[in-house]
Amino acid sequence: VQLQASGGGLVQAGGSLRLSCAASGEVFSINSMGWYRQEPENQRDLVALITSGGITHYADSVKGRFTISRDSAKNTVYLQMNGLKPDDTAVYYCNALHNTGRYYWGQGTQVTVSS
Repeated sequence: VQLQASGGGLVQAGGSLRLSCAASGEVFSINSMGWYRQEPENQRDLVALITSGGITHYADSVKGRFTISRDSAKNTVYLQMNGLKPDDTAVYYCNALHNTGRYYWGQGTQVTVSS
């Protein structure tokens, strides 16, 4: 599985960004896809995920502000981020869980929210 992430950038607090993650390869073997984020010297934390059945899960810190969705025809997952806060500043990573239990990662995309 290969993952290509895009959509990061610089935005003011209260603004919005949409991240995209396009999957290729063994896409039919993907159980779930999600977004994680990592600040310098911190661990990588789950932001949101969506299963192959369409079930979504969000970190408490982003509930009500972020929405994860997918376009199955394009093998692409999106993360719509509204009401961005400076605390959302991080490198965001796309992730896919293969049905073998292996995790795949895309390249990180920087999201910076200025106050």
